Formats: sequence, C-alpha cells, structure tokens
Amino acid sequence: MNEKHGYPERIIPDETTSGIIAIHLKRYDFARSFAQGKRVLDVACGVGYGSRYLAETAASVTGVDLDLGAISYAKTRYADLANITFVEGDALNLPFDNGHFDVICSFETIEHVPDAARFLNEVQRLLVPNGIFIISTPATQHSTLKPKNPHHVQEWSPRDFDALLRTHFPHVQLYSQIRRSTLIATLIKQLDVFKLRAHLPISLTRQIAANVGVRTMGDVNLEDIEINSGIIHSASEIVAVCFMEDDLGNSKR
Repeated sequence: MNEKHGYPERIIPDETTSGIIAIHLKRYDFARSFAQGKRVLDVACGVGYGSRYLAETAASVTGVDLDLGAISYAKTRYADLANITFVEGDALNLPFDNGHFDVICSFETIEHVPDAARFLNEVQRLLVPNGIFIISTPATQHSTLKPKNPHHVQEWSPRDFDALLRTHFPHVQLYSQIRRSTLIATLIKQLDVFKLRAHLPISLTRQIAANVGVRTMGDVNLEDIEINSGIIHSASEIVAVCFMEDDLGNSKR
C-alpha cells in the first residue's frame, strides 16, 4: 500500500484489512448493475481487484493504470478470467479508439489528475453515444486547490463537482457513500472530539463497537456501507453516475 503522511492510496487486498477493502469495493459493487453485459473501462484500476469484480458480470473489462508495477501485479493476481485485460496508460491520454466502451468507471481518480477537464474529455471520447460514466471523489464541504491529502491536486464540494460534471455530461445523478451507524454510535463519535478512541486497544474498540451495534473500520463489510441518492452531510465520498444522453435521448458530443 502506498502511503504518504498517513494517506493510503494504493489498496492491495492481500495486504489490507477487510474493512478498508470493503470501503473501496463498495463503489464497484454499486457499478456492477450498470456494467452487466457491457464493455467496461476501469480508469486508474490500481492492482485490479475492482476490475476483476466487475468482470464477473460485464461482457468485458479493461483495467488501465499509469503505474506499470500495479498493472504487472494485476496481470498476475486478477487476470484469471478470459474477459479481463490490464493495460498501462495515462488517464489524460488513454490508448483506445473513440466510442470503444459502453461504461467507464473511475473511482478516487479525478482528484489526482492535473487537468480534470481533459480527463473528462477523454472519458467522453471513449464512450458510445448512450454511454455511462461512474465516478467517485472524496466528499468535502468546500472546494480547494490545496487539499490536506498530499496526493490530491484538487477536491470539490458536491455542488461544484456536480457543476464540473455537467459541463461534459447532460445528465448527472449524485450519490453519497456512508457507513451505516446507530444513533448511540454517532453520539459517541461526536463527543469524542479528542479522538481518544484511536488510542484504545483494538480489542476494546471492537467491544465498544459491538455494544453500540456497529463494527470497527477494520471489520466493516459491504453490507455496512451504503451508497444513497443525493448528498448526505456525513458522506465520505461523492459518487456520480453521468449519462452521455439526457432524458430526451440527446447525446452530448
């Protein structure tokens, strides 16, 4: 896992707790219904676990990443299905023909790229006229060009992210990714202003979590995470589904 100042950016399931994997895999789980039977491109696929998950229902999946090491790992670990391919490539200059994909996914990517508009232009170029783009980015209250995460170039508020996507796609639906919680668990988090929970033994935090009806971050599974329509204040990520056609079937090309 690639970390800088405490910010993990490269998720390798064989080396990562199940809870962290679930948080990332949930977005692929959300995308599976759109990808079923389709030609899918997964931009910034990392080591390929998400691409492999999509390939179980998609007609074909191509995972692309700038990191040759990640692509090499993906080819070794996650290329066991006949309909999955991994390719090295730059999100700003993708090595595919126009209109080559029905669905494009790109999760936690756009905040890393130096030119978001150029990236979205590439996505438009590669999608069929009625194609679908599914994207996620961290949820933040205010847009900024100086994020706390040193890996990020820019972060957007939900309103600004929606506006950015609508300059390229005629129809955009926003969703919020959240962890399920109980009222008492939420109250404990709000009262713990000094983050004392982080210094407790893991066995104790697990016991406390069980007592209030939740799991610790390291233990959560897909069922503990929700992606709900609209913007929710407690969201950790914004997920957007973008359509190349509007409700009237007008394509944006």
